[in-house]
Amino acid sequence: MAEEKTGFWKRLFSGLKKTRDWLLDGLDDLFGSSQLDDEFYENLEEILISGDMGVRCTQDILEDLQTKVKEQHIKEPKDCKALLMDSIRQSMDLGETAYEFLNQTSVVFVVGVNGVGKTTTVGKLSAKLCAQGKRVVIAAADTFRAAAVDQLQVWADRADVELIRGQEGADPSSVVYDAISAAKARGADVLLIDTAGRLHNKKNLMNELEKMNRIVDREFPEAYRETLVVLDATTGQNALVQAKEFSSVCELSGIVLTKMDGSAKGGIAIAIQSELHIPVKYIGVGETIEDLERFNADEYVKALFGEES
Repeated sequence: MAEEKTGFWKRLFSGLKKTRDWLLDGLDDLFGSSQLDDEFYENLEEILISGDMGVRCTQDILEDLQTKVKEQHIKEPKDCKALLMDSIRQSMDLGETAYEFLNQTSVVFVVGVNGVGKTTTVGKLSAKLCAQGKRVVIAAADTFRAAAVDQLQVWADRADVELIRGQEGADPSSVVYDAISAAKARGADVLLIDTAGRLHNKKNLMNELEKMNRIVDREFPEAYRETLVVLDATTGQNALVQAKEFSSVCELSGIVLTKMDGSAKGGIAIAIQSELHIPVKYIGVGETIEDLERFNADEYVKALFGEES
C-alpha cells in the first residue's frame, strides 16, 4: 500500500508540472528580489491568480502570509516561500471529521456533470473501499445514460460489489429504494449512489436529488449522509462554477478532483476549497483503480512547489 501511495504522489508531482512551471517561473524571480514591499505582494497576487487560485482565495492567502511576515519579523522575500506554502497548506486542511463516512454505515451520493469522470470515480471508490474491507453496494441512479450503467457494471464486477440497476429511463428514486433494500440485506457499510449529471436543467436535477434524499430519509434514516461532487481539474475556473451550481441544489460535503495528471490549472483545488469551504477529499490522476487517492494537503503543496517527498 505504501508503495502504491508513493507511486500516486509521484504521478501527481508529474501531473502538476505545467502548473508548477508556471508558478515557479514567477515565484523564483520574486523570492529572489530585494524588497518585501507593496510591489512584492502585488506581483505575488498576480502569479497566484494566474495559477487559477482565484481572486478571493489569493487574497485570503496573502492576508495570512502578511500576518505571518509581521509576527515573525521577516525582512527578506526569500524567507517567504516556506510561509506561503504553509499558508496554502493550512487553507486546505481537511479537519478531523473529513472521512467520518468511513467510520459509519453511510449513503454516499456522487454528483457532477457528464464527462468529468463521475461514473469512473464511483467505480474506483467502490473498489478502494472494498480493498479497505468495506462492504459496498452501488446504485446506478443515472438511468438516462445506458453507457453509464454498463460502465459501472464493469467496475462493480471488477471490485466484486453488487450493482443495483433499473430499466433505462426508470425513476432514479426507485433504483435508490431497491439499492437501500439490498444494502440492508447485505449488511453493507457504504451505499454509493451514482446520479445523473444534467446541470443544464437545475430544477429537474434538484427535484430528483430531493426525491432520492427523501427515500433515504424514510428508508435508511440511521445512515450517515455524504455528498461528493466530481470536478474535472483541467477545466479550471469552470470547475469552481460547477461546484457553486451543485452547492445551490444540494448540500455538498466534499469534492473529488479528477484528471489532475493533465491539468495546467492545479491551483483550482485551492480556490474551490477556499471559496466554497468544501474540502477536496479525493483526487484522481489517471484511469486505473490506483489513480484515486485521499487528498493530502502536505503532499499536494509539495508537488505544487516542486518539493518531492
